[in-house]
Amino acid sequence: MNKLFSITLVLSALAACQPQAPSLDIFGPVPELGHGLMEGYLHGEPPLNSAAFVPPPPSEGSARQQADDAASEALRSLEGSARWDQAAIDADLHFPAATSIFACALGTNVSEAETPALYRLLQRSLTDLGLATYPAKKAHQRARPFLINGEAICTPDERELLETDGSYPSGHSAIGWGWALILSQLAPEKAEALLARGRAYARSRMVCNVHWMSDTEAGMAVGAAAFARLQNNELFQATMDAARAELSSATVSAPDADACEQEAATLALSD
Repeated sequence: MNKLFSITLVLSALAACQPQAPSLDIFGPVPELGHGLMEGYLHGEPPLNSAAFVPPPPSEGSARQQADDAASEALRSLEGSARWDQAAIDADLHFPAATSIFACALGTNVSEAETPALYRLLQRSLTDLGLATYPAKKAHQRARPFLINGEAICTPDERELLETDGSYPSGHSAIGWGWALILSQLAPEKAEALLARGRAYARSRMVCNVHWMSDTEAGMAVGAAAFARLQNNELFQATMDAARAELSSATVSAPDADACEQEAATLALSD
C-alpha cells in the first residue's frame, strides 16, 4: 500500500467516526487510526462541515475554471525539474519525513528526540486539518487536473487512488496551511517565512498536476477554519505551550544552511 493511499484512505474512513474526548496528558498514548495516522485533537467534537462554508468548485467554462486552466498550464513546464521533485517530496506527509517541510522556514529541525511536543503537535493536527476537507470533497467529487489534461503527475504510484479521491478542496493544502498558521503562532518572528512556505507547499500540489488552483485556495481556507477550531481545544493549547518552550531552548538544532538556500531557490521556480 503506497504512502498517500494509506493516509487518504484512513482520513476518508474517519469521516463518520464518533470517538472519545482526549485527556490533558500531552505525551500520553494516542490511538493510531491506521498506517501511522494519529487521533486528532478534535476527535469526539462535532465535525467541521467544510461543505457548509466552502463554495462549490468552478463550473465548466466559467471564468474561475479558465483561471484554473491557465494556472495549471503555466506550471506544466516544471515537469522533471527540481521544483517537480520538491513537489513529490512535499506530497509525503508521513512522519518523520513530514517534519522537514517547515524546518528551513522555522530555522529549527523538528524531531521526536529534540522537539517532542512540536512533533506530537504536527502529528495530531495533521488529522484534524486533513479530515476537515472531506465533507466538501465528498459533496463535490471534482476531477483532478491530470484526468482532464492527460499529463503526468509527480507521484505516479498514487495515480490510481487520486483518480477516485475528490480534488476539491485540497487536503494537503489544508494541512500545509494549517501547519503554517500553527508554527506562525509559535514563532511569530518567523511568520512571514512560515506563511510563504505554506503557500509554496499548496503550490506544490499544482506543480504536481494533482490539484487545481481553486482546490488549493479552498484547502487553505479549510485549514484556517480547522486552525480556528483548535484554538478552543485545551489539549492543543497545552501542547502549543510545550512546543513554544521547546523552540525557545538553546539546545534545538538548525537545519543545514546550504540545503535551505537550495530549497528557497527551488521553490522560487514556481512563483
